[in-house]
Amino acid sequence: MNQRANRRQLLQTTSATALLSLLGLPAQAQEGPPLKLVVTFPPGGSTDITARIMQPRLSELARRPVIVDNKPGAASQIGTHYVAKAAPDGNTVLVCFDTHAINPIAKPRLPYDTFKDFVGVSLAVRFPLVIGASPSVPGAHLREFLDAARKAPGKFSYASTGVGSMNHLVMEDIKRKSNTFVLHVPYGGGGPAVAAVVSDQASLTLLSYAALKGQIAAGKVKPLAVTGAKRLPDLPNVPTVAESGFPGFEAYSWIGIFAPSATPPAIVKRLTDEFQATLHTPDVASKLTAAGFEVMATDGPSLDRYAREQHDRWDKFIKQTRLKLDE
Repeated sequence: MNQRANRRQLLQTTSATALLSLLGLPAQAQEGPPLKLVVTFPPGGSTDITARIMQPRLSELARRPVIVDNKPGAASQIGTHYVAKAAPDGNTVLVCFDTHAINPIAKPRLPYDTFKDFVGVSLAVRFPLVIGASPSVPGAHLREFLDAARKAPGKFSYASTGVGSMNHLVMEDIKRKSNTFVLHVPYGGGGPAVAAVVSDQASLTLLSYAALKGQIAAGKVKPLAVTGAKRLPDLPNVPTVAESGFPGFEAYSWIGIFAPSATPPAIVKRLTDEFQATLHTPDVASKLTAAGFEVMATDGPSLDRYAREQHDRWDKFIKQTRLKLDE
């Protein structure tokens, strides 16, 4: 009787597995190797937040474990170099910040080639920056802060995610347009930059709403302005930079997904499909939107073009302003 029961149980299990396969549903035997999302900044910043919002749904759609692997340091060079040298098998991808397109300008001796060693998978999101200040900083909005800063050159500082990052370049642009000096202090990511403002080690920072949302709600950071074309729905009383005396001003940070350049096109296409499906899933899209992100979910070639356009735009700005990137 026991042997018959065991045989019947085995047949039932085999039939169930076959049925799952026919229906296109995941079975344990179909689970693939882990997909590693290499985030080039510490936990708490915009890139990390985006990766972790995508992680559960991406794992379901890709039918394999998805791991967020934070490899911060050297303005994202450490994590980026790691992915450049990774096996081109579709199991390791780079989840990068806007510094990816700026680093070739800021750091001419990179241990990798930004445009030759990577192939685009998808531009995941873009988002305006929120200029968030310590409550001790004077002014309720950007215009008032800049008026105070002009009267006390060098008294105030701003924390960036690193030299050549979008928040560095955007604040330098605002400084030049307003004829104001605010000291730049580069940090290793969004999390440390927020901590610097909360602890009053820096006067302000420019980060995504997602990175600042909790501290704004707690009253530990006050929002002065938003760098996008429109005010954020969650911050209806916070003006844009354009409304603060800089007509036409608009700037966005972005997060893209790249694979090693030798990855076969079929694998890149599969990754693109998985990330696009993940980003368009209602629960993922709603969480990203609530965090202040605009879901882009492009294909790979569009990301490659966008990264090149961003590089060229800021290369021109840096050369015209003679901004030093060797801090």
